[in-house]
Amino acid sequence: MTSLHLAQRTMSTFANLRQVAVLALVLGAALPAHALERVTLQLKHLHQFQFAGYYAALEKGYYRDAGLDVRILEGKDGNEPERNVIAGKAQFGVGSSSLLLARLAGKPVVVLGTIFQHSPYVLLVARRDGVKDLRSIMGKRVMIGSLTDELTQADELFAYLKKEGIPMSSMVRVDHSFDPQDLVSGKVDAYSAYITNEPYFLDRIGFAYDIYSPRAAGIDFYGDNLFTSESEIALHPERVRAFRAASMKGWAYAMSHQEEIADLIRAKYTTRHEREHLLYEARQMVPLVQPVLVELGYTNPDRWRHIADSYAELGMLPRNASFPGFLYRPETPLHQTWMFRAAVAACLVLLAAMAVHLWLLARERKRARETIRKGERRFRTMFEEAPMGIALIDSATGEFKDINPRYAQITGRSFDEVLRGSWADFVHPDDAECVAALAANGTAGLKMTTRLVRPDGSVVWIDMSVAAIETESHGHPHHLCMIEDVTEKKKSEALIWQQANFDSLTQLPNRRMFHDRLEIEIAKSRREGLRTAILFIDLDHFKEVNDTLGHHQGDVLLVEASERIRACVRVTDTVARLGGDEFTVILSGLDESARSDLIAAKILDAMQAPFELGQEQAFVSASIGITLFPDDADDVDDLLKHADQAMYAAKGAGRNRFSYFTPALQVAALNRMRLTNDLRGAIRANQLRVYFQPIVHLRTGRIHKAEALVRWQHPQRGLVSPVDFIALAESSGLIVDIGEWMFRESARWARRWRGEHHPDFQVSVNQSPLEFQREGQAYDRWFAHMHDIGLEGAALVVEITEGLLLDASAGVTDKLLQLRDAGIQVALDDFGTGYSSLSYLKKFDIDYLKIDRSFTRNLAPQSSDMALSEAIIVMAHKLGLRVVAEGVETAEQRDLLLAAGCDYGQGYLFARPMPAEEFDALLRSQRVLA
Repeated sequence: MTSLHLAQRTMSTFANLRQVAVLALVLGAALPAHALERVTLQLKHLHQFQFAGYYAALEKGYYRDAGLDVRILEGKDGNEPERNVIAGKAQFGVGSSSLLLARLAGKPVVVLGTIFQHSPYVLLVARRDGVKDLRSIMGKRVMIGSLTDELTQADELFAYLKKEGIPMSSMVRVDHSFDPQDLVSGKVDAYSAYITNEPYFLDRIGFAYDIYSPRAAGIDFYGDNLFTSESEIALHPERVRAFRAASMKGWAYAMSHQEEIADLIRAKYTTRHEREHLLYEARQMVPLVQPVLVELGYTNPDRWRHIADSYAELGMLPRNASFPGFLYRPETPLHQTWMFRAAVAACLVLLAAMAVHLWLLARERKRARETIRKGERRFRTMFEEAPMGIALIDSATGEFKDINPRYAQITGRSFDEVLRGSWADFVHPDDAECVAALAANGTAGLKMTTRLVRPDGSVVWIDMSVAAIETESHGHPHHLCMIEDVTEKKKSEALIWQQANFDSLTQLPNRRMFHDRLEIEIAKSRREGLRTAILFIDLDHFKEVNDTLGHHQGDVLLVEASERIRACVRVTDTVARLGGDEFTVILSGLDESARSDLIAAKILDAMQAPFELGQEQAFVSASIGITLFPDDADDVDDLLKHADQAMYAAKGAGRNRFSYFTPALQVAALNRMRLTNDLRGAIRANQLRVYFQPIVHLRTGRIHKAEALVRWQHPQRGLVSPVDFIALAESSGLIVDIGEWMFRESARWARRWRGEHHPDFQVSVNQSPLEFQREGQAYDRWFAHMHDIGLEGAALVVEITEGLLLDASAGVTDKLLQLRDAGIQVALDDFGTGYSSLSYLKKFDIDYLKIDRSFTRNLAPQSSDMALSEAIIVMAHKLGLRVVAEGVETAEQRDLLLAAGCDYGQGYLFARPMPAEEFDALLRSQRVLA
């Protein structure tokens, strides 16, 4: 056969093949479409933006277009994808770099593509002492991976710690809770986390921490990897290829449309995370996925070799282990038939086939050009759709050579406006050093936070990352600049700083800022040889304003008081609010103490003016304590302590005045502290004594009642008066135990005297406001004890002060009702000296009024005290109350009270307070005389 004939037959064969192909296409089009293949993708964690590409591929129909019906399952533990893929329950899974361990353990897993080019694993360490040192975690409690799940061990962190010389045996490992609150609460000091996830929670609450990444030590693992099994590839090669391609297309879409996919996740998958959390995760994923610089799904065998070597150093793999078949390599199917291969072989032999060869070369050139065009189009698409601003900048001139839309959007300008300008035109004037840094870096990279100014004058904060690149076409250095708008983050940080350092009500520095400024002023005064004065200011009678007008009006008063104080000092001085109604002032640079006198007097005068609170007026004064550096103390704590002592001295001297700290105040404070410490052991040491003072029925002159009074038999000081220790007992909380002891002693003697002297005998027990207002079921214990000893409620009278009735809360009312229901009577002590109101007597169950000794002391016919006492007696009787007059010391006082109708008298005329045994003897003598 001639060569011409062979060529003709070859061409005829091509024609026949083409006709067969056309017929196949026509028949294929006429057949019904195949049903979608059902496959399952197993995630390694719960739904979040970490798996955004798969949601996008499903939502946008990329899987459907590939002939696949994909079901996406959440993961309960990191090992679930590997188990389900090997068992055939899922065809595809998402796993970490530990898939390499599974492969070398004989499990037939194959990595189809890498999504995270860098692992998101980092180590978060609580910054508790201000020292940033990774070695500080040695000896501490840490959470690094799970203790039971080998696929959540964070192996790169183990390799990192080993490389840094920190053995795992030097730490106390705690099983991972995946709750960052354990780091905040101090349950652990270090915590393995995803850089995309946990920092969001910690930043929101303002928790201070340090981040340590294995990449800092050259340990660079892959993050999430899409994988399948060898059997899936062998049985369904086309399905594997289609699933991989659709997934990568979904990832490209997700990284370019982050807000849309965040909304999709919340709408169709989970609402566990806020939208801002998902977007934070998306932003943090960009440098890990690197969608602009690296083809999605790209995996580098050399990087896997690096990972294998890291595992070998941990003793988890043998050195130089090989892993053939671990990485997916799709093979191009051979579609040509044997007729085609014979024709090609014949054409290669024949010189006449040269034309076919040239045609093939032309086709390859066309295909190469198309591939390049598609690659450029894909790069341009990713460049333009990137969520961060990207620009190519001439390093020498600062001119822009190319930008993406997001860059123009961040700067607040159009494309043309940006390209016509230069980098220096947009930078905030105060951040001009970043322009010089850009030019000075040469070929080095640069990361910094700076500000840009928009055309409307607004300022936008940006995180900027600059990398030097070589461009042959331009002939001199250029920089690739990537920026991200972090203005909202900066505002949040500023708000957190404001809340941490300033009082939210008055906008004055709070306790923390005050301490910082005082440290600075002390250091300055020490250096310059000058004085610094600290004024400790407490508002007098502020509690009454809160109780009568409400906390809202109290807040208004505090704001006005802060403004008055600021108006009295220099601009350079610091006014702070420590809390409640306590303010402090730092007066710096004083060459004499007289300056602090003038300012303190000025503040006192400013407080004298009435405070306008809506329709009401309030009057408060101030008590000021003054201490000087370095005269009184040399450090912050002692200065504040001394200023506080001086302030209490001013209050004790009558309020509305200032007092300087003196050593005598320190001595008094030490005595109070020592006395309080002694008081703590007084009950256990049986040092308390109960004294009784008789209450006499004025008409008959007989003792019907007694008031129980506490005394303290101190082993060194002797008998201590209640005046000296009751206030200490109230401030320390010991008054509760003392009150309980007094009740039991009073109940014991009341039971005895009702049995031996008179069945209606009563004992009065005083209760301080702190005892009466405390939470809990205190009276339940009283009632139980009275039941145990067989004492009825009528044997006791509880004495309270008028101030308690100011707080008309449900708690006060309930306690009074408890006493009434138990038969215990109530006496209102010191009546007429407090905030007396007839509505109290009408509203509450009161049995006795006790006229204060300040009225009884000056009783005389026709005197105002006599008129007031008569009015109280008449009013009480009209309301069904009985009256006890305190402080009766003369027969004339007794006679005047008897004539006015007073029921009972109590005072030195009848007897002083005496021990229980003496009072018992007094009652016996009264019975003998009767």
